[in-house]
Amino acid sequence: MQLCGVCSEQVPKYRCPVCRIRYCSVNCFKKHKADDSCQPDEEKAPASNLPTPVSSAEEPWTVNDLLDEDSQSDRVSLEKLHKLGDSEALKSLLVNPHLRQLMMSVDSAENKDMAMKNAMQEPLFVEFADQCLKLIEPEETEHDDDDDE
Repeated sequence: MQLCGVCSEQVPKYRCPVCRIRYCSVNCFKKHKADDSCQPDEEKAPASNLPTPVSSAEEPWTVNDLLDEDSQSDRVSLEKLHKLGDSEALKSLLVNPHLRQLMMSVDSAENKDMAMKNAMQEPLFVEFADQCLKLIEPEETEHDDDDDE
């Protein structure tokens, strides 16, 4: 079983978008970012090596084209994506214009790693991310909630 790359105590639930280290909590993420050791992993960063179609007649990219073997384990199933779309809790969070603006700024940012790092400093964005994880990985988040008690 893999442990958090920062505290080495918990099972990691997240992955740094820059260097791909796995971490277990927002606190570990902040600690990781604060120690200045976070450097892009050029081998594993799929965004930096996107395949380029030779002609428009070529097949469009698929998720499999963009994800390396390590990233495949982070892929979310269609069933779980539908859970996200049907979630009333997420819908109620998305009513907030500040959250929508944060998401649009991450999506449109040229440096998505930095934009995500900045967004994760916002409690509202962290709440949104946590709610998404509760829907996608309910077993792991329920176990973590038990640990908090």
